[in-house]
Amino acid sequence: MSAQPDRIPAPPPAPLPVPAPLPAPDPAAAARLVARIRADRDAARADRWLPAFERDWGKALEDSRQTYDLTPLHDVVRRWQGRLDTAPAVDAFVAGGLDDTDGIDLEQVLGARP
Repeated sequence: MSAQPDRIPAPPPAPLPVPAPLPAPDPAAAARLVARIRADRDAARADRWLPAFERDWGKALEDSRQTYDLTPLHDVVRRWQGRLDTAPAVDAFVAGGLDDTDGIDLEQVLGARP
């Protein structure tokens, strides 16, 4: 009888690579976003988006004060930068008169908002 195992055990799996953290927005990013929202050519959209941004920013600021973590503020800045960057493409889609009748109403997916 041999003290050697019958088979060689499989090596442990390689650890998953850790994604590099996103760079933090600079301190003036929120002020630049407010300026971009106010400068929007669509005044009705600016009137809707400015209070929405201020609400999101205020909530993230309060969360950051309680947790001593800037991540909620960075998330709000990134989300709103993406929203503002994609607004011209959305406007072009809507203005182009493309057929979007095959879409699903968001309320059907998420339910009615309170």
